Amino acid sequence: MDPQVSWLPAAAVVVPTLTSALIVAARRRPDVRDGILVTGAVVTFAIVASIVPRVVAGEILTTPLGQLLPGAELHLTADGMGMVFAALASLLWVLAGFYAIGYMRGDRAGNQTRFYAFYSLCLATAFGVAFAGDLLTFFIAYELLTVTTYPLVAHNGDGKALTAGRTYLGYLLSGGALVLLGIVIVYATTGELSFAAGGFVAGSMSPAMTGFVFALFAVGFGTKAGLMPLHAWLPGAMVAPTPVSALLHAVAVVKGGVFAVGRAVGFVFGPAALTGIPAQTLLATAAAITIVTASVIALRQDHLKRRLAYSTIAHLAYIVLGFALLTPASYEGSLMHIVNHGALKITLFFAAGAIHIAAHKDYVSQLDGIGRRMPFTMTAFAVAAYGLAGLPPVGGFLSKWHLVLGAYDGGHTAFAAVMAFSGLFTAAYLFPIVYRAFFRPPPADHPHGEASSLMVAPLCITAGLAVLLGLGDLSGMYAVMADVAGAVTGGAR
Repeated sequence: MDPQVSWLPAAAVVVPTLTSALIVAARRRPDVRDGILVTGAVVTFAIVASIVPRVVAGEILTTPLGQLLPGAELHLTADGMGMVFAALASLLWVLAGFYAIGYMRGDRAGNQTRFYAFYSLCLATAFGVAFAGDLLTFFIAYELLTVTTYPLVAHNGDGKALTAGRTYLGYLLSGGALVLLGIVIVYATTGELSFAAGGFVAGSMSPAMTGFVFALFAVGFGTKAGLMPLHAWLPGAMVAPTPVSALLHAVAVVKGGVFAVGRAVGFVFGPAALTGIPAQTLLATAAAITIVTASVIALRQDHLKRRLAYSTIAHLAYIVLGFALLTPASYEGSLMHIVNHGALKITLFFAAGAIHIAAHKDYVSQLDGIGRRMPFTMTAFAVAAYGLAGLPPVGGFLSKWHLVLGAYDGGHTAFAAVMAFSGLFTAAYLFPIVYRAFFRPPPADHPHGEASSLMVAPLCITAGLAVLLGLGDLSGMYAVMADVAGAVTGGAR
């Protein structure tokens, strides 16, 4: 179906940007400012929700942005893949908005106006990444996502936060420079930048040049996706307030990285260009090594957010591995895991933040009996831990099933085994937390209850969403993922 001109993809970017400006304007009236944050999130969700049924029906919506280079039209396009990312980000932003207000008030944090303004800008750039219809628009939004998130990472303003912020910028902007070089080569070689399912570079580049450009994209995007050894910025960024950690891991930044890998593999290169060159296998191998290594490191982390950070690194590698294998089921599984992991991981980080605010505890070794004092929070944590381990009926099971099936269908038995058995690692570093919370007696000192309802309600909703994602196809999104995977790989699951 030919793309239809629509203002909706642009509106999904403009509304959060306008929300940021209004937040600054209302800086002297905190209640109004906080209301603007939530209202902007709800309006953006409504815009994206209006796109979903049209994309499910097979439509492609596009907003032309003009021409920056000869023959290279910039445009925002809501296709199946972009809709998946945007739907996840818009829904979780609504919940994260309420949660952030509860957290920042509970923590008595300073500079809240600046925090909320950049929080909104970060989401605006994430929607730009989701709906970018060509490599140049994608690159601009992708780099703006890095820049707008830096003030959130460095928000606390102390030495650790500033060091983490500099590390964050150093890694991600360096990766962006490699991506830019790859885009220049693609444009010079093909004269084309618009994404196309199945890729558009085949026949225009030699195998050697294809492998080189693929490596540029893999390293550049792999930096934001947290592939080892390009991951060091991510655990360090855990010094940021927990709403930022949730944003980094579940909604925007690292999800933007793995989404970028999927776009590059499926919509720039494709099977025709990658057949016969080793780059694809090397990326898959790097992802498999990251899964195992990050999981082992997670086992050794006592700091709760750092344990969750290494868990994220491992699960992002699942997504990269599925994209790299380029089979119908593995590509579909990666798209599914973007959504399922987002719901599961934001629940875990929301719970960590609630524990920090209500109990002032940040370490796993401090969590004995906490489930008896924070039953809603820790039940949601337990549901998310169960789903992240890949057990039914939570959504994580479906995405891991497709990933393992895709690897096996493609003849990659070793990769299938890594993904199948890595669920044991996830259980090993998350289930002991649940055991401590519910089956060990709490200490007699420091009695406490749940955090505020602004924090507890969102984490309960995200845990429920994770279960719903395991029970059926919400709004036809899984069907869209299957269609995208089929179009990219040229096969049907």
